[in-house]
Amino acid sequence: MAYQIMDGIRVWGKPEEAALAQAKLCAATGQVVQTLLMADHHKGYSQPIGGVVVYDGQISPSGVGYDIACGNKAVRTNLHVSELKPRLASMMDEIARKISFGVGRVNQERVDHELFDDPDWAVYAEVGKQEHDKLKALAREQLGTVGSGNHFVDLFEEAGTGRVWVGNHFGSRGFGHKTASGFINLIAGRRFLDNAPGEKMDQPPYLLDLDSELGDMYYRAMKLAGRYAYAGRDYVIQQVLAILGAEADFEVHNHHNYAWKETHNGKEVIVVRKGATPSAPGQLGFIGGSMGDISVIVKGKDTTENKDSFFSTVHGAGRVMSRTQAAGKMNWKTQKRTGGQISVEQMQQAVKAYGVELRGAGTDESPFVYRKLQDVLDAHAETIEVMHVLKPVGVSMAGADEFDPYKD
Repeated sequence: MAYQIMDGIRVWGKPEEAALAQAKLCAATGQVVQTLLMADHHKGYSQPIGGVVVYDGQISPSGVGYDIACGNKAVRTNLHVSELKPRLASMMDEIARKISFGVGRVNQERVDHELFDDPDWAVYAEVGKQEHDKLKALAREQLGTVGSGNHFVDLFEEAGTGRVWVGNHFGSRGFGHKTASGFINLIAGRRFLDNAPGEKMDQPPYLLDLDSELGDMYYRAMKLAGRYAYAGRDYVIQQVLAILGAEADFEVHNHHNYAWKETHNGKEVIVVRKGATPSAPGQLGFIGGSMGDISVIVKGKDTTENKDSFFSTVHGAGRVMSRTQAAGKMNWKTQKRTGGQISVEQMQQAVKAYGVELRGAGTDESPFVYRKLQDVLDAHAETIEVMHVLKPVGVSMAGADEFDPYKD
């Protein structure tokens, strides 16, 4: 087997001490069946990113995290890269102009969606009318916006075929964040709409019994945020296809910050995956690399090791350098950064050498801050099969100095 067992934690790839310590704390808190670390793991809030915790009858709002239902969607288009290349720069300009990137941004056109008639909005009405009205209005305003941090809209060339793919990565935006902080507030005895608690990264997870009133409310709210994230990613992909004048003939879509009811070893459990992609046998997933690396479409294998992973795999390459290490510390009064290890020139040279047309992004998202995706894929070779290799040709993200207190 390719994984190690360290104090009961199943660990793929090279163990990172800080993330392993968080995983041990998760394993020691609540009704835990198994705790695992995928090969792209690194430190997160309470539960490590790339961490999976399997519970018996419990759910963890802090484990799912603040970006509920963050995930990836990729579609294969009917275009070939030879058709795209002459107009790539103008296409990327239009994507950056048409799609709203950044914190707190609202959509440029009102998006009506059946989701806003979903019966699970009643969860927020049970909390209070103000909470319901505020979150629903925020969700309506931000549907189809991408956010900042490591969230992207990319154009790819498929290795071997030259086909153009469109991919994106983001979650449930401010609606998901306020849902997460709201339930964490309720667990801690605070009001739902209080500011997000400023607690320590290494604190024990917040847990709810799934059969409790609050546990059921959170589970329903999380699923609604999941449907909202799917709707947002669908909408953005459709916008990009319209810009390209292209059609899609194949798609892959999945969450990686979510809690699933699943049956493992004959027992129903709750699998909380934070920065981890579901990989049941035959299940497809889209896993993104950095702007200077490949991305892939994978399929779960029917193997003992995949079963041992509770059908979980990586969601990306995994950071090896924090945002502050890479980009330095920002003084918002002077609008200047100091102390960063990666210069803008270094990033631009690397991206240009890789053949990528870049819009937005700061050095905290440069290729230097991530592992090589192939390395983490190799650690999971017995659990997933790579179906398609995608090389980025166009990358669009929020601007370099976009203020975002919630970047993962």
